[in-house]
Amino acid sequence: MKLGFVSAILPELSLRQVLEFAAEEGFDCVEVMCWPPGRAERRYAGITHIDVTKLTKNAIKEIQDLQQETGVSISALGYYPNPLTPDKAEAKVYREHIKKVIKASATLGINTMTTFIGRDWTKSIDDNWSTFKQTWKPIIRQAEKLGVKIGIENCPMLFTADEWPGGKNLAISPQVWRRMFKEIPSKNFGLNYDPSHLVWMHMDYLKPIRDFAPRFHHVHAKDVRLDQYRLDEVGILAHPLEYHSPKLPGLGEVDWGKFFSHLTDAGYKGPVCVEVEDRAYEGSLKRRKESLIQSLGFLRQFIT
Repeated sequence: MKLGFVSAILPELSLRQVLEFAAEEGFDCVEVMCWPPGRAERRYAGITHIDVTKLTKNAIKEIQDLQQETGVSISALGYYPNPLTPDKAEAKVYREHIKKVIKASATLGINTMTTFIGRDWTKSIDDNWSTFKQTWKPIIRQAEKLGVKIGIENCPMLFTADEWPGGKNLAISPQVWRRMFKEIPSKNFGLNYDPSHLVWMHMDYLKPIRDFAPRFHHVHAKDVRLDQYRLDEVGILAHPLEYHSPKLPGLGEVDWGKFFSHLTDAGYKGPVCVEVEDRAYEGSLKRRKESLIQSLGFLRQFIT
């Protein structure tokens, strides 16, 4: 396994600065964000460390040379929009950029792309299914043709009032994953697995490693702290951020020893990238870098 981090937490740095920092601290890889240039309203979105809309031959060479120079590989190209949004024009923009990121991943020899399935949050999973099929079957066909693996993160995207009641990502549970993979059985179609989301949904976060390990194309290392006092006050039907907080690895409920024990038993040899969404560490660039260093120090006991 390779230990890395998600570049979204360092938005003000260039790709060179991100990879140089990773090399200095001893990270093996980085999941690099590839949003279209511009602003985004959602936290951790809109970060462009590689602009796939301007991937010239010189840019390709610079990115490949930078990886060799620093000794830090790019684990995946990441872009996390909602391609099933009910706004058709918006959804088309997202779909087209996903395809550009897939193509860039193949061109750069990275061959992994990470994203969300998306969802119309006002509809049930069943009522989203036809749009899922229409959207994702051609995307996965393109990925197969180019030899790129797609890792879908299992975040429900159900945290705030504007994402209520269904959340903005279908891929939330083993039941849905099985249905997705039956619908699109391609080996290029898999997961970017984050155990923290199962914790706050009161699910076993180890069982999916046993059941879906061949579908793990990428893994996120993020922890979560449940606030039982708040949960007792608001109940599980409240907005989830009312009773849980994303935390750095080791500061929450995940048993990382058991997690990596299951990963190694399952034969997983891919990247594990720290995803920092811990607001206690977001006050400055210095603090965010420290959060990555702290996470690296904690996780290195499980990945040599």
